[in-house]
Amino acid sequence: MSEVRHNEAKHRFEAGEEANPAHLDYRLREGLVDMVHTEVPSVYQGQGLAGKLATTALEWARAQGRKVVPSCSYVQTFIARHPEFSDLVQ
Repeated sequence: MSEVRHNEAKHRFEAGEEANPAHLDYRLREGLVDMVHTEVPSVYQGQGLAGKLATTALEWARAQGRKVVPSCSYVQTFIARHPEFSDLVQ
């Protein structure tokens, strides 16, 4: 399985080939991390990458001391299924 990397220049977490990675995009605003979009190309589907991206992004937000706005429907569902991250929701 691909390793997740933080692409700070593009404000996203990525996994897979750099040319067409799975990614979770975020925006920083007023001390919050707004997680806005998760996309996994079909070549990576079924490998658990979306969950790995969400876990890494949420752990990063916690380490930064930031609350999260889960604008992305995938991130909303992920947090509902993983209540250990519910304390991060703004």
